[in-house]
Amino acid sequence: MKTPMHLFLICALVLMLLSPCGHAEIIKKGQVGFRFLENPVSAEAIGRGGLGLVTLRNSNTLFWNPAGLGWIEEKYDFNINYTRGIADINHSALAGAIRLGSFGVIGLDALIMDYGDFYGTRRAANELGFEETGAFSPQSFAIGLAFSQRVSDRFSYGVHVKYAHQDLGSAWVGVTGTDVDDPNMSMEEKSYALSEPAVDIGAIYDFRLYNIRFGAAMQNFSREIKYEEEKFPLPYAVSFSLSFDPLSIWLGEQDEHQMTAGFETRHPRDFKEKAKYGIEYAYRQQFLLRAGYMGNYDQRGLTLGFGVRQSLGDSKLRIDYAFQDFGLFKSVHSFSFGVSY
Repeated sequence: MKTPMHLFLICALVLMLLSPCGHAEIIKKGQVGFRFLENPVSAEAIGRGGLGLVTLRNSNTLFWNPAGLGWIEEKYDFNINYTRGIADINHSALAGAIRLGSFGVIGLDALIMDYGDFYGTRRAANELGFEETGAFSPQSFAIGLAFSQRVSDRFSYGVHVKYAHQDLGSAWVGVTGTDVDDPNMSMEEKSYALSEPAVDIGAIYDFRLYNIRFGAAMQNFSREIKYEEEKFPLPYAVSFSLSFDPLSIWLGEQDEHQMTAGFETRHPRDFKEKAKYGIEYAYRQQFLLRAGYMGNYDQRGLTLGFGVRQSLGDSKLRIDYAFQDFGLFKSVHSFSFGVSY
């Protein structure tokens, strides 16, 4: 019978073989759609440079690595997240998890985008050359269901199935005629809304030494879809992460001072490898400070954050904030509130 370590190595090998980034000489851009699925969720993870693959032990791990659900200790866990993004494009996310005894953990999640209002126009045979078609708001959301099992005190795996929807509104398309001033011109309104299921698969291995943890995840594996002529997949990527507690090397296992440091590599389908680095300091597991850096992004870079943990009877409350430096677009602010009991 194979050990959990063997199972983990097999899963990691499969993920690497499935990764399209093995052909490093080919650089693709603009090859995927539904980009909103890449928006990071959880102020806790964002504050430490976007490290969430192996460091999250609450239901927000659904947005990073479903295998993390297996490490949730309480029976119930819930999270509410909000990010105030660039150009008034914001997003909210909900996540919840229920432990089914020793069998495993089930998780539910939802990600909802808020793009604000846009004003549509279409070409017309008038002095302005166009006419207004009214205000519209693009819509994007994803809902998911996940299962994770911690098969030993070292290894867990998880599977996350999601349903993603994107509605870009409608457009007026010419059916007959050559141009808008053609008397034989006729137009019809065409809707640009698509939906597609996708799958995330992940694994985590805990070495049980200095809190060293290694994880891998494959995200947004889907079929190709299209609006017009060219097909595209969802933003498929394979990620790997390693974290550890450097303070435990000198101080040993204790609760007063804890630190998590690590890095994460992300190999997307349509861009070069991205690297993320982060660190978190926790005092008595109640007050946390975070910092990190997201490398090889067009605009993202420095991240900062803090968190507060408080126990109230059988419940544990979490409040987190994160700041992202977004280059030319100034900054992005994220907030998370969680409870487990």
